[in-house]
Amino acid sequence: MSGILQVAGVIGFVLIFFGLVAYLFGGRLQDPYVLAHLGLGLFGLLIYLATQGRSFLRTLSRRSTRYGLHAALYSLLFLASLIMVNFLNLRHHARWDLTAAKVFTLSPQSAKVLERLQRDVEIYGFFERGENPAASRLIKSYTHRSPRIKFYPIDPDRHPELARQFQVRQFNTLHIRYGQEATNITETTEEAVTNAIAKLTKTTKKTIYFLIGHGEPRIDDRGTSEGYGAAKEALANENYQAQELLLSTQAKVPEQASLLIVAGPQKPLLDQELKAVDDYIKNAGRLLILLAPPGGDDLKAFLRDWGVEVGDDIVVDQEVRLFAGPSLGVQPIAEAYSSLHPITREFKERTIFPMVRSVEPAASTREGVQVTSLVKTSPSSWAEKDLAGIFRQGKASLGPEDKKGPVSVGVAVAAELKKIGIEKDGQAKIVALGTAEFANNRFIDLFFNRDFFLNAVNWLAEEESSISIRPRSLRPSRVQLSRAQGTLAFYLSFLILPEVLLIIGLGVWWKRR
Repeated sequence: MSGILQVAGVIGFVLIFFGLVAYLFGGRLQDPYVLAHLGLGLFGLLIYLATQGRSFLRTLSRRSTRYGLHAALYSLLFLASLIMVNFLNLRHHARWDLTAAKVFTLSPQSAKVLERLQRDVEIYGFFERGENPAASRLIKSYTHRSPRIKFYPIDPDRHPELARQFQVRQFNTLHIRYGQEATNITETTEEAVTNAIAKLTKTTKKTIYFLIGHGEPRIDDRGTSEGYGAAKEALANENYQAQELLLSTQAKVPEQASLLIVAGPQKPLLDQELKAVDDYIKNAGRLLILLAPPGGDDLKAFLRDWGVEVGDDIVVDQEVRLFAGPSLGVQPIAEAYSSLHPITREFKERTIFPMVRSVEPAASTREGVQVTSLVKTSPSSWAEKDLAGIFRQGKASLGPEDKKGPVSVGVAVAAELKKIGIEKDGQAKIVALGTAEFANNRFIDLFFNRDFFLNAVNWLAEEESSISIRPRSLRPSRVQLSRAQGTLAFYLSFLILPEVLLIIGLGVWWKRR
């Protein structure tokens, strides 16, 4: 009977301890868990003290008890240190992302956008009951990165006047304001938030023209895999205005053009069009050429004058792939980039170039023209010259006339106009890539094709500060718990399970003793 009473005292102490912990974290004394633990624990302690009080006093005078009290004191000091560390963490935020893909870290583009802020950005989150844990965590990562970001979660049912003022019509809408400019977004992802802030902070919108009239993919085509609708959306997110240009009906490229893109023409350009493009470049113009193999002799000759050599070939990467064996790889994956050029200086991600031909610097260039190879395929690839074998028979093998990899599939040209004999200040810029498919609807969102495409556009359009790796639209998976589910998980993992284990352990220890 004496042993049972002693165990009742130990259990009573444990119940009171966990009851106090639940009260400190929950803040509600009327919680059934708190009331039951405090009541039963106090009852157990009173029974123990009433029946075993003298024995308890004798126990306190023993040397072993004093050692035990010292150990308990040290444990409490350690617990107090942990509490102090957590308190300091709340006051001074710091975190480390240990995931391999850095999924909890803002992308380099988001960081660059935040660094350029000249005034505060106010973000109002309109959530049901003013709560959206996932969106709040995302916006708080912005506030931790920059003091310029101010976040205000709002319950539209309690503040309908703000919802009317900001024209918010549905839950989970973010109203982002920068000075006198403002916008609403309903997609609470890093990509959407960063793009919205970038649009608000850019003072001008540059115009990019896509040449049409020769079978090029259309920028309004979002429904087919060959269209460039996704590329147009990506440019719009960077605050560019994309338009189509039928140059055959015009004397020259429009003056307001920040960049001209020639993407995969299936038919040759007219002589007057080539002259208009050449005049545009010699007037410090910007040109992005995406070649469509085979053919394109007119563009090949045009690029040769600027120090670029385009091959009559298709790059094949026939490496052994796991579970697939050797395959005809006409969609080579590249991960070797020039560290000397702004487009690819910090670029270390993979890109895929379907049906790509070799594009490399010419053996010799004229003074004032600098040609840099931007990207090369893997060492296992080669530039296959037997196009009939690829297109008709679906076969390719490395022959003596083929070029062994790594193969350059993209170059950048910077030409000082005065040094090449043109009496005009400024610099002409050209980027030439051996495929137009890598930026179409099918491939632009594979790997980091979109980043490579936009980095080339930003360099050509004199927006080098925007060159970076952009946020991924795919975010890490998270489980969203309701308030009741979160409370249940807290009680089970933090209170009940440790409590049961502690009581069982103390009971076993007491019985053995």
